[in-house]
Amino acid sequence: MSEWKPANYPSVSPYLVCEDADAIIAFLERVFDAALVRRFDRPDGSLMHAEVRIDDSIVMIGGGATDHRSSGPHIHVYVRDAQAVYDRALANGAHSVQAPARKRDDDDFRGGFRDAAGTTWWVATQ
Repeated sequence: MSEWKPANYPSVSPYLVCEDADAIIAFLERVFDAALVRRFDRPDGSLMHAEVRIDDSIVMIGGGATDHRSSGPHIHVYVRDAQAVYDRALANGAHSVQAPARKRDDDDFRGGFRDAAGTTWWVATQ
């Protein structure tokens, strides 16, 4: 068992940023028999972040009730040291999306960067 990522989680997960995240979750449940693992809502009740399990994989979903719009794919990666990976990415030409931080006591230490191809990478350490 790794101390830097949740038990039974893969290291790499797709991260979908959706305008209607609840509809996507329902779609995944109906089509792939996905199971909701975690859900965090904003104060207004809209979805901020969710995770669903499909077989041995996790799909992370961000709600679109924000001013931030993103093009291109998002990929979430659990790593041993999120700060070191973030720093290496910036040193190798990536652009910062969010400096690593732990937003809540029970949250992962997480940051994001965008590579030259437009992929947004979210790196986290539990």
